[in-house]
Amino acid sequence: MYKLLTNGQACASLLADTQLIYPIVRFIAGSHNERNLIMTDKHTFINIAIDGPSGVGKSTIAKLLASELGYVYIDTGAMFRTLAVYFTDLGIDAADRETIVAALDNIEIGIRYIDGVQHMFANGQDVTDRLRTEAVSSMASVTSQYGEVRGKLLEMQRELAAKENVIMDGRDIGTVVLPDAQVKVFLTASAKVRAKRRYDQLQAAGKLEGATFEDILRDQEERDYRDTHREIAPLKPADDARVIDTSDMTKEEVRNAVLEVLHECKAC
Repeated sequence: MYKLLTNGQACASLLADTQLIYPIVRFIAGSHNERNLIMTDKHTFINIAIDGPSGVGKSTIAKLLASELGYVYIDTGAMFRTLAVYFTDLGIDAADRETIVAALDNIEIGIRYIDGVQHMFANGQDVTDRLRTEAVSSMASVTSQYGEVRGKLLEMQRELAAKENVIMDGRDIGTVVLPDAQVKVFLTASAKVRAKRRYDQLQAAGKLEGATFEDILRDQEERDYRDTHREIAPLKPADDARVIDTSDMTKEEVRNAVLEVLHECKAC
């Protein structure tokens, strides 16, 4: 079961309604700093899919554009990482597919937007601050290959995109999750550039956990191989995606390049 965590009694009210089993996705009036969501079926919404390998800056660009355009940002990687936190806390080996699949029956994933930031909950506990550790990243990279894990999240992701203008980032958004998205972008960069970005990010956050740049690069290359060679939803650009190599680009340049693709969209 998936649920959207809201304030106070509203949460209990929503969960009491057995028809509302997916996260609801239109902002309603409320606190300026904390937005709650409800469903709407009356409009056609614009979906922007941003795909690419780990460490390429998908989330940074997606969040920036979502804020500027007034779109909902959906971080699908955070959903897989939330499951990874849960599996890690249970002490399950990432390679133990049978136990991983069995554990899926006992996890509820919640999404809550606070100050415009997507927070992830596992069985009611906010795990957002744990999503970017190397241990969780490694667990997510392995378990996200399992069809049962991807299937648990797929319908949730599509339901979100059907109910609001969204920018969704991941590895298979344009190819599998939202194949009919009006705008598709595939961001890429060399493994060394991405590893350096990741190393700097972890160092700034005090989350290196003893890892060296070489460790990060090796993990990056192993993750790239898994993502591009997995049997289900491998990482690759959609046939109609605009591929943008960000290796030598600033954040502002990448933003402008993605906006250019959006402006060229005839269906938007």
